[in-house]
Amino acid sequence: MTALPRFTGDASPYGGGDPYADYRTADFPFTTFADLADRRLGAGVIAANDEFFAQRENLLIPTPAVFDPEHFGHKGKIMDGWETRRRRGSIADVPHPADDDHDWALVRLGAPGVIRGVVVDTAHFRGNYPQSVSIEATSAPLSAAPEDLLADDVKWTVLVPRTPVGGHAANGFAVDAEQRFTHLRVNQHPDGGIARLRVHGEVLPDPAWLAALGTFDVVALENGGAVLDASDRFYSPATHTINPGRSQKMDDGWETRRRRDQGHDWISYALTGQARIRAVEIDTAYLKGNAAGWAALVGKDGEDGEWVELLPRTRLQPDTVHRFLPTDAPAVTHVRLDIFPDGGISRLRLFGSLTRDGAAALDARHRDLGG
Repeated sequence: MTALPRFTGDASPYGGGDPYADYRTADFPFTTFADLADRRLGAGVIAANDEFFAQRENLLIPTPAVFDPEHFGHKGKIMDGWETRRRRGSIADVPHPADDDHDWALVRLGAPGVIRGVVVDTAHFRGNYPQSVSIEATSAPLSAAPEDLLADDVKWTVLVPRTPVGGHAANGFAVDAEQRFTHLRVNQHPDGGIARLRVHGEVLPDPAWLAALGTFDVVALENGGAVLDASDRFYSPATHTINPGRSQKMDDGWETRRRRDQGHDWISYALTGQARIRAVEIDTAYLKGNAAGWAALVGKDGEDGEWVELLPRTRLQPDTVHRFLPTDAPAVTHVRLDIFPDGGISRLRLFGSLTRDGAAALDARHRDLGG
């Protein structure tokens, strides 16, 4: 685990006003990777030993945690996160929990992959956050039941050793484990609450599943596609463009600031593997007065390959699905979407098939990483 700036120690009591005013965070380099625990990818918190005050499912809500100081229920303060009851010792003479006492939650990743970093966010947990956390990971069938994962013969790999965390803060942990994982066990010592969990990494899909599909979206996040870079991320992340499903609102796509020069904006992507693209879909859903005016698509084979045209500069309409059928498209591993002059799109779909070399490379990486 690589050392990163982190936040430990007590948080100040809420004093009114902006509940995020003293929230503590830092720029964690691994957050450029996709969130493998995104509920929209199919992630879920499938079990927890305790969720007395706040439900475990709150951990994976994609939006930031909210705080209402007046919101109380029959069990106490209602928090937007996962919160357990206070642990106690077993007898009056030993009122404190034992050193190894802890609460846990099992998380199924929405997309299996290689984890590069984890954020344990304790937003709004000021006097009720855990003293420390630890995180383990394993590789199992995505449909594994909690009792399967809790069996004695399951091998867990430590991603984050037991480490102190801070309250009302984003606690970041870089991970250095070149393995493919499907599930996490999140432990909080001895008890307390966590608002959100983010698990950033590289998706590594099942080659056998993709081979059975034959033709699929070779840039989709769930199939191993990835955003490498973008000219502008002012309003929303470029990764939104390869999320599952159609955009549901304007900020569920990618939108750039207004250009005041003669340039243009772009996103570069890595595909699942070397592939031939047969169909292109560019969706501008919910982008009505701020959709890109035109779009073009180029591709290359390998990082050092020459860019070739896949789709010439083409007019786009607001809030519309655009479909194109390229002819004789070469095999490519990377694509770049150029938009003119600025604005945004909501989704990019590139339907195609892996080449023999692309399928072999994916299968080898899957095998090497324990898939």
